[in-house]
Amino acid sequence: MISLRETHDSDVPHFWAHQSDPDAQHAAAFTGKYHYDRAEFDAHWARIRADAGIVQRTILADGEVVGQIAVFGPPDEREVTYWIDRAHWGRGIATAALTALVDLVPDRPLYAHAAADNTGSIRVLEKCGFAVTGHDRGFALARAAEIDEVALTLT
Repeated sequence: MISLRETHDSDVPHFWAHQSDPDAQHAAAFTGKYHYDRAEFDAHWARIRADAGIVQRTILADGEVVGQIAVFGPPDEREVTYWIDRAHWGRGIATAALTALVDLVPDRPLYAHAAADNTGSIRVLEKCGFAVTGHDRGFALARAAEIDEVALTLT
């Protein structure tokens, strides 16, 4: 059973374990400096938790913390983001969590971005009603290179 709940301080160490995984970072591609430094990671999460404009949830699978999901950004540019522990990829967790989040957050349009070769994430977004609306190139810190990116929108 997949569920979302408010994020607790005790979730952050789980998120660090998920998001500091080099293979997961490579798949996500567009990481931040905080993905590589625990102190920066903790400071990043303190800012997220203090920002009332961010809808942040912890993803649970059968009661276990398996990821996080959020909507952030200004009212006319709301964007979704999520990260699932690599050990739980391919089980439908991201699709279930994103479905629950878009039901929770009525804002439209919602935007998302993914590395063009991250077919799993693009498939999740499309299953949840997002459509590809653009292509771009950007610097992916996790790959230390400029790569292709896909923009998606849920209207």
